[in-house]
Amino acid sequence: MADRSERVMIFIDGSNMYHSLKHFFKRSDIDIGRFCYKLIDKRRLIRIYYYNAQVGRREEPERYQHQQKFFAGVSAIPYTELRLGRLVYTNWPSSPPYEKGVDILLATDMITHSYKNNYDTAVLVAGDNDFVAAIQAVKDNGKNMEVALFGKERTSLQLRKVADKVVTIDGRLLRGCWK
Repeated sequence: MADRSERVMIFIDGSNMYHSLKHFFKRSDIDIGRFCYKLIDKRRLIRIYYYNAQVGRREEPERYQHQQKFFAGVSAIPYTELRLGRLVYTNWPSSPPYEKGVDILLATDMITHSYKNNYDTAVLVAGDNDFVAAIQAVKDNGKNMEVALFGKERTSLQLRKVADKVVTIDGRLLRGCWK
């Protein structure tokens, strides 16, 4: 049973979420606000942190414009912070760009807010096993740690093991969350 006094912060790896939605549901038009309120149930939302990397304006002007509109929508969600790393373009366009700084930004924020006692429970929406040490640090600081994952039980095994609770992101959870 959800406790209204339990303070929750949600940390979303935007790139992971986008690619997982595309892979599992063949669409990405999710209403992040509605999705997050489903994750917290009846608990008290403190803040949503959404992490991504900004597309290069010069390298990909059309994708950049589309992403700016999306980011404006994310920023408009009450109690939401948009946190951006960067995309590094090396040998563009023959090699795809890669993210820089996003995972470390997310992990640092999750741990910092834990030590500042800004939440009771953190919900991480990500599939990267690199977050295992950050999750353990949050738990070692006396906080609850939930991980929301796409896919079957075989995915992200280390995340599943270290989390206090695993929430499976499936069609049932996403019902009513599409735009």
